[in-house]
Amino acid sequence: MIDRAFHLTYKKQINIKQMKTKLKISLSILLVVLFFNCKKNAETKTETSTTVVTATEKQGQAFIEDDGSTPNVLQIAIGSKDHTTLVAAVQAAGLENSLVNAGPLMVFAPTNEAFAALPEGTVENLLKPENKEALANILKYHVTPGNYSKDFLKKFKKLGQANNDYVKVEVKGDDVYVGGAKIIASIPAGNGIVHVIDKVMLPGN
Repeated sequence: MIDRAFHLTYKKQINIKQMKTKLKISLSILLVVLFFNCKKNAETKTETSTTVVTATEKQGQAFIEDDGSTPNVLQIAIGSKDHTTLVAAVQAAGLENSLVNAGPLMVFAPTNEAFAALPEGTVENLLKPENKEALANILKYHVTPGNYSKDFLKKFKKLGQANNDYVKVEVKGDDVYVGGAKIIASIPAGNGIVHVIDKVMLPGN
C-alpha cells in the first residue's frame, strides 16, 4: 500500500511538472506571437505615416505618374530640352495642375531662346515669389481652350486666352503667327496640343 501510494504521489508530481512545462512553453509561444504582431503593426503604421506625408507633399494630377497614356501638355514641355525656362516659369507660378486637366488645351510654348530674347533680367524678375501673379497672367496668355492644328488656326482672326485676353492670329504664306509669335512646331498631347513659338507673348502688346 505504501509503495502504491508513493508511486501515485510521484506520478502526480511528474504530471504537475509536465503541466507547468507545457504552460511555460505555451506562454513563451504566446509572447513571441504577440511580439511579432506588435512589430508588424508598428511597421504598418510607419508605412502608412510615410505614405500620408509623401502624399501631402505633392498633390494634384500633375504629380500622378501614368506611363500608359499620351503625354499631356505639361509632360511634353517637361520632356523638352528647349523648354526648361517655360517649365521653371510654370512651376514658379504654381500652374502645373492647370496644364494637366482634361482640357482640351492649346498651349503656345516659347522656347528657351524666346525667353532669352526678353530684356535682360526680365525672366529672373518674373520668377521672384512677389511677381507670381504677374507671371501667371503671362503664362495664361499663352493658353487657349481648344485643340486646333496650325492649319485650322488659319481660319481665325483672334483667340480668347485663359487670362480673359485676346491674341491676334495672322497668316503669312504658309506660316501662322499668334500674338506676333511664329508657330515653328506642333506636338499633339493627351489633353490638347502644344504649338512651339519663337517669341514670348506679352499681354497688352
